[in-house]
Amino acid sequence: MTDKDFEMTPAAGNGLMDRRMFLGATAAGGISMLVAQPAAANRPAWTQTPGKGMNSYGSPSRFETDVQRVGIGSQAGTVGSGASRTPLEQLNGVITPSGLHFERHHNGIPDIDPDQHKLLIHGLVDRPLSFSLETLDRYPMTSRIQFLECSGNSGALLSPTPMPRTCAQLHGLVAASEWTGVPLAILLEEAGVKPEARWLVAEGADAAMMSRSVPLDKAFDDALLALYQNGERIRPSNGYPMRLFLPGWEGNMSVKWLHRIKVTSEPAMTKDETSKYSDLLSDGTAQLFTFPMGVKSVITNPSGGLNMSKPGLYQITGLAWSGAGRINRVEVSADGGKSWAQAALDQPVLTKNLTRFRTPWRWNGAPATLMSRAVDEHGSVQPTRESLMAGRAKGAFYHYNAIQAWRVGENGEVGNVYV
Repeated sequence: MTDKDFEMTPAAGNGLMDRRMFLGATAAGGISMLVAQPAAANRPAWTQTPGKGMNSYGSPSRFETDVQRVGIGSQAGTVGSGASRTPLEQLNGVITPSGLHFERHHNGIPDIDPDQHKLLIHGLVDRPLSFSLETLDRYPMTSRIQFLECSGNSGALLSPTPMPRTCAQLHGLVAASEWTGVPLAILLEEAGVKPEARWLVAEGADAAMMSRSVPLDKAFDDALLALYQNGERIRPSNGYPMRLFLPGWEGNMSVKWLHRIKVTSEPAMTKDETSKYSDLLSDGTAQLFTFPMGVKSVITNPSGGLNMSKPGLYQITGLAWSGAGRINRVEVSADGGKSWAQAALDQPVLTKNLTRFRTPWRWNGAPATLMSRAVDEHGSVQPTRESLMAGRAKGAFYHYNAIQAWRVGENGEVGNVYV
């Protein structure tokens, strides 16, 4: 079979084509385009005069100023107690620019002087220790590219009827960065954790004094005291000058503006882990400490609020992730789940990170329902909305990871639907 043969081979119903179109450079022949070169007499204006000079900090092109965080909103009577969302449908790849990383704050963004900020480790330790930023810079550091997701992400999909929202408005409380810092285990070992210790309580230096209890096993596993994000110091909206980073776990636990860690024998049951971030069940009970984020995927293009210009060959692309590890595969459907085709995954596929998937789709101009479902390395499969809602109490808001469906109409408009 030649490259051109498999490019035109249907892989599932309603026009989904073979994913191998995106798996090798030799597959480009069937979708290549001719590029005309401008004649010398018709050179565009920007080729005829010298360009602008350099500056001390780069900015996006003036033609990309519409790529911004969306859904920025604070609770009534506050300025910074709310959230903003990453514009997922306007990005590609897997790393989120620092300036577009989503935000979630409980009492605004503190303006912290790094020379006065310190991290205290105390409680059930042999030696209480205090670390300045300058001191921490001398410790061994590591870098990891991993995702961070708010446990309230996609919560709008709990609405009884589908809300007319974009991908970012529904799912934009997730992002991925290169996080660089000191493994928390190094600092805990230096402090000397006592045998009876089982938990720690991490507290932020914001006005809300945001705090969460963290099992000690996680702290010694892959917890990071993050000092840098995407190569530069963490920005204030993401915890400057330092934050806790717990890969794969609900974002609220990666406490920003970290200034205190108390080692304890049991969880503290703080207001931030009892009044919020718990899952209410239909039998009247609540699940506490639902830490890892479930396997999940979403098609970012085509997606809600976008418009298909005309019938033809398109690229369906999106993101998949799992708090338990690597994504193993992503399947895509163009007929509302009646048939599925495996998508191509951009390499490398990293543990507890966003994974970009792609698959070709020949849209014939008729209505279609696009869906994706992810499977992680442990075999966990992204659930349907019906199965996820079973057993949940009315109003339960957190940890929504069900399959998203986008409806493409005959006019090319894309919207959020339930299937």
